[in-house]
Amino acid sequence: MREISLRWTRHLVNTRITPNQLTYLMVVAGVLAGAALLVPGLTGALLGALLIQLYLLLDCVDGEVARWRQQTSITGVYLDRVGHYLAEAALLVGFGIRAADIFHQEGASTQWMWAFLGTVAALGAILIKAETDLVDVARSRSGLPAVQDEAAAPRSPGLAVARKAAAALKFHRLVGGVEASLFILAVAVADTMRGGLFFTRLGVVVLAAIAVLQTLLHLVSILASSRLR
Repeated sequence: MREISLRWTRHLVNTRITPNQLTYLMVVAGVLAGAALLVPGLTGALLGALLIQLYLLLDCVDGEVARWRQQTSITGVYLDRVGHYLAEAALLVGFGIRAADIFHQEGASTQWMWAFLGTVAALGAILIKAETDLVDVARSRSGLPAVQDEAAAPRSPGLAVARKAAAALKFHRLVGGVEASLFILAVAVADTMRGGLFFTRLGVVVLAAIAVLQTLLHLVSILASSRLR
């Protein structure tokens, strides 16, 4: 994406568009990706994946424009983080509502259980990010400097091995915006071939389970490391 974003940045640095305005556009693209999933069939999943790619592109461009113009700011960093929270949550909630099939009643009522599981996945994705961000908040309020990378290593050898295994498998990345959008597109293709929403609903269950598990594991990893010392 950097190869593409630099071409955009080259044309934007001489315009009146500010880095923060680009960040706002990034947030809009991310939230619309979740809304796009309400469009039934493969069309909604494809549109959601494309909007997430636009979101990723703008995420690169806003920082590049800010650094080129020397307009980096705390506000920009804050808006960027809020954008990541909103985009990933919107995508996963939209995935859950898509699985609930709100436009086609099944029997007596809509299957809102799937929307609930999508919301669980979204909450997990937010909490994972919050657990990381709150390390710096806790250190700042305690008068400590920002955490160093080496402090992330668990103090327990057993947890260190488990952390390396989890990092190698990378299953936790499925609840991230880009990976989740491609996963949603893949299950939509499978459903198009099979008919119905079996793979979409299975996908919601998988992402909700990963989000809950990763939230707990990430919390344990932080508490078992030196990041809060």
